[in-house]
Amino acid sequence: MLVIGIAGGSGSGKTTVVKAVMQQFTKGEVCLLSQDSYYRDNGHLSAEERARINFDHPSSIEFSLLSKHLDMLKAGQDIQMPIYSYVTCARSKETIPISPARVMIVEGILVLANPRLRDRLDIKVFVDADGDDRLMRIIRRDIEERGRSFIQVLEHYERFVKPMHQTFIEPTKRYADIIIPQGGANKIAIDILTAKIASKLAEYNGSISAS
Repeated sequence: MLVIGIAGGSGSGKTTVVKAVMQQFTKGEVCLLSQDSYYRDNGHLSAEERARINFDHPSSIEFSLLSKHLDMLKAGQDIQMPIYSYVTCARSKETIPISPARVMIVEGILVLANPRLRDRLDIKVFVDADGDDRLMRIIRRDIEERGRSFIQVLEHYERFVKPMHQTFIEPTKRYADIIIPQGGANKIAIDILTAKIASKLAEYNGSISAS
């Protein structure tokens, strides 16, 4: 199994990169584990307390469960990936069944920040983007998908997103094997990553034919 970690700041274009890569392969060849599914369950908190959650700090992620699930997949076992809601800050009672694939993509802002998880990655990718571009995407996303007002988005960005990016996310760029500037707009870098995955799949299919 080839395990690829794709990290980068909030709004950098990670999801666009992942979608562009996965569109090149058939269902079941490449599977995705989203770091966002592993946020700790905070549904018991009040609305005021939930508003103060720092989603950009490593402690907000249950990395032990994410690493355990990745180990299970590598061992050929199915997992039940959690479903997390930014609106309620809680995990759903339902889960998403994930089966092992020859290529696993683990995507999220802090994927390269956790040493235990980082050691399990065969290829480490950092999606880079200009800070202004990221902020514009964050504003659009948080208003449309997370129910925040414009002012709330800016306050959250200033209090949490920007300082956490500088402290925990940007420094992980040094661990990357591949850096993708311009996010999802960088077709050449996406093609290089896609070619690497295709090569691994061809190698696997060839070993099956030979046996």
